[in-house]
Amino acid sequence: MSNDITAVNAVLLVLRITVGGTFIAHGYHHWRGGGRLKGTASWFENLGLRHGVLQAWASVLTEIGAGVLLVAGLFTPLASAAVVSVMLVAFVIWHRRNGFFILKEGWEYVAVLAVTGLTLGTLGAGEWSLDHALGLHRELYGWTGLWIALGVGLASTALLLAGTYRPAKRED
Repeated sequence: MSNDITAVNAVLLVLRITVGGTFIAHGYHHWRGGGRLKGTASWFENLGLRHGVLQAWASVLTEIGAGVLLVAGLFTPLASAAVVSVMLVAFVIWHRRNGFFILKEGWEYVAVLAVTGLTLGTLGAGEWSLDHALGLHRELYGWTGLWIALGVGLASTALLLAGTYRPAKRED
């Protein structure tokens, strides 16, 4: 294995662990942190999502599940699609109205994670992954991985928002 390939695999592993670990922690926080699941459900309802408890559980399971898959490097384009979708939902229902900077609850953080999800879906998990060990890397990466991450991410976002998002009228 050449030094260049080793470096690429190391960076992909660090990126997967960072994004996957972030998603695991975020999902866990929605479940057990702060206001626990009940608080997350209430917050989601206040943002305009119907069926808050269902939304909270969906968020927890999606974030923890995608995080675990990314860390393991398993079904990476699908895990990446979950990252894209979660971040797009967060963008639409909260962050977009707050400007760019995260210090004011803006969308810079969600944009970086969404683009990172697309990147991992396209490049793949690298040789140090379950995808590679199972031979999935030949089928799921490149343009196919990009379209899976983007297409499934956009479709999931659209379905969730169309089915459950009912924002309150803002009085300006």
